[in-house]
Amino acid sequence: MATERETRAPLRILACATVALAPVEGYLTALQSQLGKLAPALLTLTWLAVRLRQGRLPRPTPLHAVLALLGVVLAATAAWHATGPFTAEYTLRWLPFLIVTVVLADVAGREVPVRWLLLAAAAGATVAGAGALYSLVVEGEARASGPQPDPNDLAYFLVAAVPLLAALNRRGRGVALTAAGVVLVAGATATFSRGGALGLAAAVGWLLVRRVLPWRVLPAAAAAAAVLGVGALLFAGPQLERAVQEKSFIAASNVDTRELRWQAAARMLTAHPVLGVGPGGFREHYAAESHNAEVDEQTPVAHNMYLEVAAELGLPGFALFAGVVTTAAVASERTIRRAGPGPPRTEAVAIQGSLLAVLVTSTFLSEQYYLPFWSLAALAVAAETRVRREGLEEGSADAGAARDQ
Repeated sequence: MATERETRAPLRILACATVALAPVEGYLTALQSQLGKLAPALLTLTWLAVRLRQGRLPRPTPLHAVLALLGVVLAATAAWHATGPFTAEYTLRWLPFLIVTVVLADVAGREVPVRWLLLAAAAGATVAGAGALYSLVVEGEARASGPQPDPNDLAYFLVAAVPLLAALNRRGRGVALTAAGVVLVAGATATFSRGGALGLAAAVGWLLVRRVLPWRVLPAAAAAAAVLGVGALLFAGPQLERAVQEKSFIAASNVDTRELRWQAAARMLTAHPVLGVGPGGFREHYAAESHNAEVDEQTPVAHNMYLEVAAELGLPGFALFAGVVTTAAVASERTIRRAGPGPPRTEAVAIQGSLLAVLVTSTFLSEQYYLPFWSLAALAVAAETRVRREGLEEGSADAGAARDQ
C-alpha cells in the first residue's frame, strides 16, 4: 500500500501542475524560455518510469489508436516536407501534445481523480484571468493579455475554464467558485476577443441545455455583468474607451486578413490533399498562395485551427485530428449515460462544455498548439474509463454477494 501511495503522489502533483501551469506559461517563459515545458516533461518521464516498474501498459482506448495514427501521418508529412524552414520546429511542437494526451488519459483513469485536474485547470486559468485584469487596469494595456502575448489566446484559456467551475460545485465552495467565475469572465471580456465571446456563449448554452447550470443563473449573471461594467467605467473609463476605439479600428482589418488566410489555406489543401504542405507549411507558403496580400505579414498563422491543420497535414491528418474530438465527444456522452445523476455526470457535461468553447473559439484562432484541446480529450476518455471500471467492480461485487447468499 505504501508503494502504491508513493507512486500516486508524484503523478498527481505533476499532472495537476501540467494543466494548472498551461494558462500562465507566458509568465514561466519570461523567467526562463523552457520553464513552461518542465512540468509536462517531468510528468511524462515519471509516468514512463512508474509504468515500467509496474510492468503495465496504458489501458487501450480508441483515443490511443487515433493518436498513434495521427503520429504516423505527422511523421509522414514531416518527412515528405523535411526541407521546409518550419517543418522541424512545428513537428516538435506537435509531438509533445500527442504524448501528453496519452499520459493524461492514463493517469486520470488510474491515479489522479478527474475532479482534481478540472480544479487545477480552473485554478490556473483564474490566475491568468487575474493577470489579464492587472495588465488592463494597472499596466494600461489596450487589450488584456496577461500571461499570453496575444489577447485572443488568453481568451481561449479563460473561456475554456468557465464550464469547469460547474463540475466543482460542492458545499462550501460557492463563494470561491463565484469569485473565480467573475475573474474568468471579466478577464475574457477584457481581451475584447469576439471568438472568445462566442465560445463562452456556446459553452454556457450547453450547460443550460444539459441542466448542469440552472436557468436562474442568467439574471444573476446579467446583474453581475452590469455591476462590473459600471465599475469598469468608473475606475478605468479612459482605458476602456481607448481599447474600444482600437478594437473597432482593427476589427474590419481582422475580418479581411482572416478571409485571405482562410482562402490561402483552402488552396493549399486543394493542391496537396494527401500529405498537405507539412507542419508549419502554412507559414512557409502563405506569401506565395496569397500573392503577397499582406506585405507586413509574410509568415502568419491561419487563424482557423481546422483549415490550418487540414492544409498542413492533409485530409488524412485532418480526419484523425477530428477523430480526437469525436472520440472525446463519444466517451463523455457514454459517461453521462452510464453514470446517472451525480459528480461523474456533471464532470462529463462540464468537459463537453469546455471542449465546445475550445472548438468554437478555434474557428477564429490556431489553437492546436495549446493544451486545453488535448487535455479535455484526455479527461473525457479518462472519465469514461473510471465509470466503466466502477461499473464492473460493482457488478462483480453484486455477483459475489449473490453467490454468498
